[in-house]
Amino acid sequence: MKVERMQLAGRDRTRYFIPTAICAYLAAICIVLMATSLFLVSLQNAVAVTAAGAFGLLLSGGLGLAFWTAQRRDLEYLRLVTNADAGENFNQVKAALGRAGWRIVREEPGLRLHAVTSGELLEIGERIAVEFRGNVVLVGSICDPSVGFSLAGRKHCAAHRELVRQALAA
Repeated sequence: MKVERMQLAGRDRTRYFIPTAICAYLAAICIVLMATSLFLVSLQNAVAVTAAGAFGLLLSGGLGLAFWTAQRRDLEYLRLVTNADAGENFNQVKAALGRAGWRIVREEPGLRLHAVTSGELLEIGERIAVEFRGNVVLVGSICDPSVGFSLAGRKHCAAHRELVRQALAA
């Protein structure tokens, strides 16, 4: 079965994947460092610089891969199958989002609903995307791309998906 993911466009996509891009940049610097060590006269210095570059490459590459994997997983939709049609599911989810105090930013009745949680003074809200396809509902939630990928926000996003699931189960 094909995995469906939330689609981020333009600046939002760039902002969301910045941590991965920074790790890729650091890995590239490590590769350049290792290539530069070929031109050092002292073998001992060349080995030390190569070892440092290899360590940095493994560390930044591993961290970048971990970020990228987590980010891609967070963009995946949670697939919920209900007994109701798209219109009824839409109304239930819209009511639940309203009760939760979330701000609806895009609404296409019976098709999709995008909302943003209410952020507090130091906390920027997460994004929620819900798509309706007959009796199937796709739910996604990510941290606001303007603040980038956040490990701390992942728990909030899971709670948002659960709130939508409970609204459809009621």
